Order: sequence, then structure tokens, then C-alpha cells
Amino acid sequence: MEKPQKTPPAYAIASVDHALRLATILQLEGNLTVAEAAERLGVARSTAHRLLQMLVYRDFAVQHPGRQYGAGPVLELAEHSRSATSLLRSAALPHMELLVQAVGESANLTIRTGVEARFIVSVESAQVLRVGSREGMVFPAHRLSGGLLLLAELSADELGQAYESRSDADATDQPDLPKLRAELARIHKQGFAVNQGRSERGVVAVGVPVRDANGKALAGLSVSIPSVRYDRQQLPSLVATLRMAADRIEADLARRTLI
Repeated sequence: MEKPQKTPPAYAIASVDHALRLATILQLEGNLTVAEAAERLGVARSTAHRLLQMLVYRDFAVQHPGRQYGAGPVLELAEHSRSATSLLRSAALPHMELLVQAVGESANLTIRTGVEARFIVSVESAQVLRVGSREGMVFPAHRLSGGLLLLAELSADELGQAYESRSDADATDQPDLPKLRAELARIHKQGFAVNQGRSERGVVAVGVPVRDANGKALAGLSVSIPSVRYDRQQLPSLVATLRMAADRIEADLARRTLI
């Protein structure tokens, strides 16, 4: 049985969404101030302060000296994991903003954990009809262009083990592995992935990998386009633009890693 495609709830509660996004940022990236939280969410500082105080009350956050907040007991992760994700995000963000300006579409950066993929950065385009922020959201990796790119880095045995290790409760969206292997081989060879409506109807996403200095794929960089605006004839140009942005992220990341 396939997992339903993700769509925003009919009666979305903005304050809950903001709190969940803050919790995700704290978990993946580490400390931030009220001002930084307000900027990330696009809300007033007083609103960000109230949200952070509620997270502290429920142990999702802790308040440190110096007006910073960090992940609380509920969200604690290994420090290395947090800092690595934060470094990747900070290296990618300015180049993603330039990418959005260049192509006029929203951009995302995705990492993989097992057979799931998480959006760690989203930059929305300024167009009225646009794909909204996916930051913090988690999808089955085989349903995202970035997830497919990262799965394509696995060997056939690694891919099989990743899906076989899931419990029955987690396997509601199990892909056809032989078919997926063939698709991943093609994606690995061509160096980009296209997702047409797999994660959300009416959306096309095109992505390329972002690699470290050793050639290991760290993330998938993608642009998300309303399907009514997608022109397949522009795919080569779009991939080339994505590749240039990924190259700049990789170079920036390499410089930051050496510091």
C-alpha cells in the first residue's frame, strides 16, 4: 500500500508549524538566538520568543547563557551530526538564493537518513505561483529527486539492506527494488534526477548531487517547479545551472572545512 502524498492540512495552524520548524532547526543545526529564530521563520521577535519558551517548557529546547537556545533532552543529537549539517546549510544557503534568482523557482537541499530524505534548506521563489518551503519535512527517499540522487550512490547490496532492515510498520511505501535499482543506475550515470509528481501532485523537481572533497554525495540540490510551468526542453539548461550552483557550494564547503 502506497503512502499518501504529502499535502498541507486543510486547516494549517501557523503557530504549530513554526514551533515544529524551530524544533527541527535546533535538532539539526544547534544553537540560535531569538533574533535568528525570528528571521528564519519570518515572524516578530516577540512571537519567536514565545515559541522558544514553549519549547523550553516541554524540554524540546534549553536556554543557554548569552541569549541562545539549543536542543533540549527530547531533541538531543550527536554534536558532530549537528555541526556537519549546520556547515552544509551555511555553505549552501547563499548559493541557493542566487540559484532561485537565476531560475525563478524554489530551491531545496536534501540529506538522506536510511531510506528517508529530509529537506534541510528551502528557499522560496518570489513568484505568486510557487512551490512553498519544505524545510524540515521528511519523505521516503525514492519519492524525492534529492533522495533518488543519494540512493543512487549505494551499491545494490547496500540498497537492499537499507530496505530489508525496515520493520513492517515502516514499510508502507516499499518501492519495487528491481525497478528502483534500474532507475538509480540511470540517475547515477546521467548525474541528475527528475521527480514528476512523486512527492506532490502538480510539482516537478530536478536535482543534482552536492559532493565533498572526496567525491562522496552529501546532499541533493534541487529546484521545484509547478508542473504547469515545467518545460522539458529547458531540462539541459536547468541541469547545467544546478550543476554550477552545486560546484559553488562544494567549493565553499571545502574552504569552510579547511578553516
